[in-house]
Amino acid sequence: MPDLKGWARTLRRDVHALYLAGRDPRVPWYAKAVAVIVAGYALSPIDLIPDFIPVLGYLDDLLLVPLGILLAIRLMPPDILAEHRRRAAHAHKRPVSMPAAGAVLSLWIAAAGFSAWLAWRHFCP
Repeated sequence: MPDLKGWARTLRRDVHALYLAGRDPRVPWYAKAVAVIVAGYALSPIDLIPDFIPVLGYLDDLLLVPLGILLAIRLMPPDILAEHRRRAAHAHKRPVSMPAAGAVLSLWIAAAGFSAWLAWRHFCP
């Protein structure tokens, strides 16, 4: 269990470091784009797949976020990443991404609207 807690702490620190690196002008645009998407999603208070859905609800937390972090870290220049990891490790407050929450919420609203439209077409000729 202590290894799992350490891994979770490392992930939290890396997400915060990616959040900081996404705003750094020294980071290449492609690494910045991946970092912003991954950090925004990880820091969003709303999940793409809600946690109350059995198995799938935790799939994004257990697979998508760590794989996204791994990809963003591989694209990031090592010295810049190390600098932002130090800053993230010493930060007292973690950021929350409300724009990413809005994007996820918008996707859910669009999916609900599309589903209603399909149901209307199917049941009301």
